[in-house]
Amino acid sequence: MPKQALRDAIVRQLQSELELLTKAALSTHAEATNEENKAEDKYDTRGLEASYLAHGQSMAAEEAAQAVAQFSALPLRDFAPGEPISLGALVQLEGRGGNRYFIGPRAGGTEINSGDDSVLVITPQSPLGRQLMGRKQGDTLQLDLGGQRSEFTIASVA
Repeated sequence: MPKQALRDAIVRQLQSELELLTKAALSTHAEATNEENKAEDKYDTRGLEASYLAHGQSMAAEEAAQAVAQFSALPLRDFAPGEPISLGALVQLEGRGGNRYFIGPRAGGTEINSGDDSVLVITPQSPLGRQLMGRKQGDTLQLDLGGQRSEFTIASVA
């Protein structure tokens, strides 16, 4: 999958999540402020709990909105052979369970599937992202996976 199509797929998925989070936050806010949820006594916390939930959902929606904005503005470029990995790189690892990773500004853990092709978004702050940043094609790294140390080689950086 070309990088532009990959970024577009990430933005579409994040926009979909943003819509769901926004709807949930609005619905919960309406519930929190509904006359029927007024406290009947000092131990009745339904309205308070709903307002806490609405606040958390609003914060999650804001995070998703920021991720959409940052991915939409992320400049895409091709990495030359031997160029260090940085934000916007599409990295292929070789080794046991080697996968493809897109180094993004946010939304780590977002997975994009296209047929047999799967790409996982990671951030520079993640454990794998920290190990990949600044490395180059052909470098090896060791990761602890399921209590076992595994060695991976950076097969390509695009």
